[in-house]
Amino acid sequence: MEGIPHPIPRTVEEVFTDFQGRRAGLIMALTTDVEKFYQQCGPEKENLCLYGFPNETWEVNLPVEEVPPELPEPALGINFARDGMQEKDWLSLVAVHSDSWLLAVAFYFGARFGFGKTERKRLFQMINDLPTIFEVVTGSAKQSKDQSAAHNNGSKSKACGKVGVKMSAPLKEEDESGEEEEDDEQGATCGACGDNYASDEFWICCDMCERWFHGKCVKITPAKAEHIKQYKCPSCSNKRTRV
Repeated sequence: MEGIPHPIPRTVEEVFTDFQGRRAGLIMALTTDVEKFYQQCGPEKENLCLYGFPNETWEVNLPVEEVPPELPEPALGINFARDGMQEKDWLSLVAVHSDSWLLAVAFYFGARFGFGKTERKRLFQMINDLPTIFEVVTGSAKQSKDQSAAHNNGSKSKACGKVGVKMSAPLKEEDESGEEEEDDEQGATCGACGDNYASDEFWICCDMCERWFHGKCVKITPAKAEHIKQYKCPSCSNKRTRV
């Protein structure tokens, strides 16, 4: 790996800064520098790993020889699957393993320097506020942001895609509310096309008739829904008020 030593993080803030730097380096490898990264991962080479460093750089290299290693090691042999998969699928797979490695490194430091329950929770919450590498690489980070905004506006628009859901446990009252909401979603059908609820699609609810619709069926996107205070479906919009 890189020969330049990096400061060892000892506090929650320092570990998070280390996490951010490594994450930035890995994202660069899988997005901006993707062609360079792809070329370095030839399947004819030995078991290779993708490393991210605190100074926001990255490197493809063999794993360290010392056992046990100073830090947890990334996924081994990422290059072997390169030509056996579509490029986007391979990059997504590497992204998933990179997310796992970042968490392993962060909580390794936490264990090494005796982080308590409160410190671990604070560290995880700071990490969890960032999109995962997988979300950035696949483009679902922006989608998740749009859906979250649509979910929180005054209308009953529903961002049903769960890609960016936070892993931290909600408060009990919120959890119970979420469960009831999920049960309602499962039985929903689109008022326009009649298809059943699907967890990977954006839905919106009419504030008048309380029927649910695919966003695509009523030509409403998550971004548009963010600015709608009260949504009326096409049928309710066309109804004339009786005198």
